[in-house]
Amino acid sequence: MKLNVTRLLILGVVILASVPAIAQNQGNSFSGRVQRVWEDGFRLNTGNRAITVDTYDICGDNTTRHISAGEQVTVTGEFDGGEFDAFSVTKTNGTRVCQ
Repeated sequence: MKLNVTRLLILGVVILASVPAIAQNQGNSFSGRVQRVWEDGFRLNTGNRAITVDTYDICGDNTTRHISAGEQVTVTGEFDGGEFDAFSVTKTNGTRVCQ
């Protein structure tokens, strides 16, 4: 009986430890105004903070063809180091960028 309780406790700890990793992989969403654009990313001002968005996975080196400074966009993705890796970029009119 004591062994079963110990196993359940260990299983519970493993499950709780994996929750942050699962939540992180589900992605985050930020909206704001594009400050600066380069070939594989841009700087987004959300009003509360500015984040560097990496768009290489969805736009390659063609981000400047699809996004301009001053545009309002919403990005979904996840943080990887100091950058936000974009899974999608959507303009205010609903158009998805680089798709």
